[in-house]
Amino acid sequence: MSEIINVPEIFGKNVFNDKAMQERLPKSVYKKLKKTIEDGAELDPSIADVVAHAMKDWAIERGATHYSHWFQPLTGITAEKHDSFVTHPDENGKMLMEFSGKELIKGEADASSFPSGGLRSTFEARGYTVWDITSPAFLKEDATGVILCIPTAFCSFTGEALDKKTPLLRSMEAISEQAMRIVRLFNKNTTATKVTPSVGAEQEYFLIDRAKYLQRKDLIFSGRTLFGAPAPKGQELEDHYFGVIRERIGAFMKDLNVELWKLGVTAKTQHNEVAPAQHELAPVYETANIAMDHNQLVMETMKKVAERHNLRCLLHEKPFAGVNGSGKHDNWSITTDTGMNLLDPGETPNENIQFLLVLACVIKAVDTHADLLRRSASNVGNDLRLGASEAPPAIVSVFLGTQLQKIHSFTSFGNRAIKNAEVRQRTPAAHFLSTAGCCLSQVVESVQPPVRSSMQSPLDRHGISLLQTNTQVVCF
Repeated sequence: MSEIINVPEIFGKNVFNDKAMQERLPKSVYKKLKKTIEDGAELDPSIADVVAHAMKDWAIERGATHYSHWFQPLTGITAEKHDSFVTHPDENGKMLMEFSGKELIKGEADASSFPSGGLRSTFEARGYTVWDITSPAFLKEDATGVILCIPTAFCSFTGEALDKKTPLLRSMEAISEQAMRIVRLFNKNTTATKVTPSVGAEQEYFLIDRAKYLQRKDLIFSGRTLFGAPAPKGQELEDHYFGVIRERIGAFMKDLNVELWKLGVTAKTQHNEVAPAQHELAPVYETANIAMDHNQLVMETMKKVAERHNLRCLLHEKPFAGVNGSGKHDNWSITTDTGMNLLDPGETPNENIQFLLVLACVIKAVDTHADLLRRSASNVGNDLRLGASEAPPAIVSVFLGTQLQKIHSFTSFGNRAIKNAEVRQRTPAAHFLSTAGCCLSQVVESVQPPVRSSMQSPLDRHGISLLQTNTQVVCF
């Protein structure tokens, strides 16, 4: 009989989360720290030592001996340097365990061995890590011991971003600033103060028997299949996809879930995927910043747990032509801090002007910055993996779905005119979607009565020029 797992009891036990902070921090310090997290401001140095002391005691009680500024360089994996809590012994020879606020907030790292664009010189690649206070610290448990990991952003001394978290935090701030202009435009009495992207990253993966893995130099050196032949049975639905999970794989999934739940990762769904030996894990969506940290932990934990079961985990494998590769489906949305989902179409999306404006901004952003999006996901593995029957790998596309496509079918994008003037009168929201790159004054005219005379537009009431809105709202 399988052991009973108390999920509520173990969930987040290795995370210095809000519950742990409330229990261990003085009330005044907790309030300041909470406000800092919500506002995205810098940590007040006056409370840094108190927070560091509480975090150290919490970690040591759970067996931690070292701490690390955990960051994400441009390698696709995480990086860490371990420092022990050990300091100089006192006059009696007793060892002291210390962790200061300065050590919590900032660390010095070296990225000279990591790919960092043109910054190849050691002095240019040196920098500092800064605690990302919006992402909670956590404990890593493995053969190394127990390590207190502090999520950080990594910048060079010259100001260049040397990691993946820094651009993410900057983009989240930019989206919040511009999206709030839309929120205030349509909801002038709103109490919302920020807009946050939320992501649920579904991780697909292959599990290969370790003995067979070691016989394949292509898997060892490249992490993907370069030679061989497809499985003889193909990809029949009844054969694998959503089929019964084999006991050996189920044992792996069970251990994986436990490890992830301890880290506060909301692992929810597990099943066989389409290709032979392919599987998937899907978490509940959460704030983009935390979701990205958790996805790094998911990938790392998958590899570690697989080793315990004499398996090897291939994360982004594309085995053969005609056989599905593994990817990451990102289910995302943008939501205000009051709970309003800006990408919620509602019951009548063709009349939901706020939704259509946000959608138009997204489409415009993808169109304008397709090269940047392509570059952000481009590597050897992805270029070989992507490009199934939908599109070649060089194409970044947007699929709207049947209902929204009907709205779009009456329109043309960019500066082109409406195909049918009568349609514009009948469905003004269609014009709204089609003119993402045009002046928003046209949009106001399409939803307001034709004769406006001296009426003041909603944009004017907020002190924002029409031209300014046109150029900045879509600047993601």
